[in-house]
Amino acid sequence: MSKLCGTLREAMERAGLENGQTISFHHHLRNGDFVLNMVLEEAAAMGLRDLTVCASSVFDCHRPLIGHIQRGVVTGLETSYLSSAVGRAVSQGVLDRPVVFRTHGSRPADILSGKTHIDVAFLAAPASDCEGNCSGKYGPSACGSLGYAFADAQKADTVVVITDCLQDYPLTDASIGEELVDLVVKVDAIGDPAGIVSGTTRMPRDPVALRIAELAAQAIDAAGLIKDGFSFQTGAGGASLAAAEHVRRRMLERKVRGSFALGGITGYMVDMLQAGCFQAIQDVQCFDLKAVQSLREDPRHREITAAQYASPASKSTAASHLDAVVLGAAQIDLDFNVNVHTDSDGCIIGGSGGHTDVAEEVGLTVVAAPLSRARMSIVVDKVLTVSTPGSSIDLLVTQYGIAANPGRPELRPALQKAGLPVKDIRELRELAESINGPAAPCQPPRERVAARVLGRRGEEQDLIYTV
Repeated sequence: MSKLCGTLREAMERAGLENGQTISFHHHLRNGDFVLNMVLEEAAAMGLRDLTVCASSVFDCHRPLIGHIQRGVVTGLETSYLSSAVGRAVSQGVLDRPVVFRTHGSRPADILSGKTHIDVAFLAAPASDCEGNCSGKYGPSACGSLGYAFADAQKADTVVVITDCLQDYPLTDASIGEELVDLVVKVDAIGDPAGIVSGTTRMPRDPVALRIAELAAQAIDAAGLIKDGFSFQTGAGGASLAAAEHVRRRMLERKVRGSFALGGITGYMVDMLQAGCFQAIQDVQCFDLKAVQSLREDPRHREITAAQYASPASKSTAASHLDAVVLGAAQIDLDFNVNVHTDSDGCIIGGSGGHTDVAEEVGLTVVAAPLSRARMSIVVDKVLTVSTPGSSIDLLVTQYGIAANPGRPELRPALQKAGLPVKDIRELRELAESINGPAAPCQPPRERVAARVLGRRGEEQDLIYTV
């Protein structure tokens, strides 16, 4: 029988989707994704209920999920990241069962081990042939790497590829092969390219962000890491990009040839590859069109799975070879615990994604953030939610100075020797209070659990309560 289905309804019926099952999605289409919403809309039309959504991330474009929860179509949610639109509804108690947060590394670990069982995986594929050989590098909705979808394809009972670009068999440059795919359906559009990736990722102009970025790069240099073989990961935010720019300048001035860049990849990392700063890119997710093009055309730019990226169950990971990473934070406390799950009011605004995984594995973890946001200090006595334990954080870099974790006693003298403004984290806390005034304590009533935050190895690391 042909794998091709005429409609999404036919694909879901042939997949045997039933009440109470777990369905999965990947987030490479990011805030332009149509697939999660269209599958849930069809599930609701079929009268299905009590589904668990296991999505690698949930974005603002998935607001219709809230209605499906309210109507009982969805009663469970497992993810690595939950944006504020859906996060606020969860924080207000829309789900009876707590959300389960895993990291980007522990999610594939649990799927591949069978701890997380997926009945039907719906894979958004920018290009596919009739047998399900599929790729994210081609088609009108090209998103680049499909790194987060591999575990789902390998272990789900039924794998459905949903594409808007059906190509002739065989699609030879496939990421996921036909041997893993049960059904294929073509739809009009799987996503909005404007929300999937941006054309360019811009450097910040904010002098505070630029100051933080410069200090972050200087700190990495002072730690003795910018040398041949250097490996690096940074995010797509403005301060992270600016930090990468300062690192790039140092590498080019000294003719340093690094080994690889890792993680979610921007065009800026592609520029560093082409300039000779790195020998390779290992890409689990593309953040812009330049990264997509590079992955498609440059053999040095390699797609990797989320398990290879940072799974604690893998025999080895790319993250374990990293020298330095620049990460963000919503809050950091006096013990260097970092919160990236909740805002200062306790509402869910994100998730650890790969934050926790990489911070544990990398040689030097740098958290770069402004000392205050909205007249509130990011340095607090105790974070509302422990996303990444303080044992994995080495430096906090703010515009007013750098705090080194006492667990890395060699860092403080190295930074001081380089003439950098080193401060105790308590000094930064006091400085923020002198600028903003004392913060009103915010502790949501611990009456009902909205979400469980699992650590890398499945342990319950923290609980998030309804507000």
